[in-house]
Amino acid sequence: MSASVEDELAFLSEAHHGHILDERLAVCRAALAAQLPAPLTSAELTWAGRIAWRNHARCIGRHYWRSLNVRDHRHLDSADQIAASLREHLEFAQADGNVRSVLTVYAPPDHPGGPAPRIWNHQLCSYAGYRHHDGTILGDPKTIALTDHARALGWEPPSTPGRFDLLPWIVSGRDGRPHLFPLPAGLVREVRLRHPQFAWFEQLGLRWYAVPVISDMSLHAAGTDYPAAPFNGWYMGTEIGARNLADTDRYNLLPVIAEKLALDQRNPRSLWKDRALLELNAAVLHSYESDGVKLVDHHTASAEFIKFCEREKTAGREVSARWDWIVPPMSPATTTVFHTPMAEFPTTPDFHAQPSAWASAGATAAEKS
Repeated sequence: MSASVEDELAFLSEAHHGHILDERLAVCRAALAAQLPAPLTSAELTWAGRIAWRNHARCIGRHYWRSLNVRDHRHLDSADQIAASLREHLEFAQADGNVRSVLTVYAPPDHPGGPAPRIWNHQLCSYAGYRHHDGTILGDPKTIALTDHARALGWEPPSTPGRFDLLPWIVSGRDGRPHLFPLPAGLVREVRLRHPQFAWFEQLGLRWYAVPVISDMSLHAAGTDYPAAPFNGWYMGTEIGARNLADTDRYNLLPVIAEKLALDQRNPRSLWKDRALLELNAAVLHSYESDGVKLVDHHTASAEFIKFCEREKTAGREVSARWDWIVPPMSPATTTVFHTPMAEFPTTPDFHAQPSAWASAGATAAEKS
């Protein structure tokens, strides 16, 4: 067997020892040689999912990798079944605010190049983005393409569209066709944003959802890709306050908050962006804590990542880490990770970006025509 196959299956040594390990390696080698998915047991899939989180170079929250709940739903192959499973995933992950880390794994391709289930949404929870004829955008600019696809499939926005309209799910099963699933009212837990000092902040009408379930990445384990494998940890506050709501190509709220704070926006030397960013992030942390929704601040997350690295070193493992993803997007020099050398290298199991589901669907349709 080639070294690459041995590398792909090396993680099984953390699940088994002795003759059982030898037997399972032989079974998986034979499947991969026949170009079939590795027949992992549910227990092995759990190890694969947890190690994929441990390996993922872009995640700062890996200190808790052993706590990942892995749901083996490889037996589901229709869009209806998968949508029902996704509702269970989200409800279990939200956990009345005490967010649980969860991975649900659906079927891999049944043969090389064969169809596999896909979730078209980047995250299970996201807000619509509407582009108006004059070029202005209402809502989240990041989701314009997904919003357009949902509308083409029959989704109707509220009669008065808003900045925080929850998008439906688009799911394809083994048939490869997209199916639309509007979200039941109350399924997604959201947090109204308010500030611990400024009463005017709540009047901005801002909110965000409780749990970030990434749903468009592929789990790669044992030489096998699982294109539908939604997973979540819990939010770090700056993901919301310094990126989603602050980036100029997202909600771009810093000018609005700076105006409310009566800051001088004419000159960057006034540090109006920094001051507005601080108060926006203070509001996010305050609101999630007040509502009892689990969320970590960037200083705590940074300290936990250093502990993770120390544990991995003790275990004799190197840590793959991408510096520009690990370092928080707010006050980075005040965190330990800013001063920590990092290197990214290939790992397996791991999570990988993949072409958008609509691009993949278009390619498949072209191949069949």
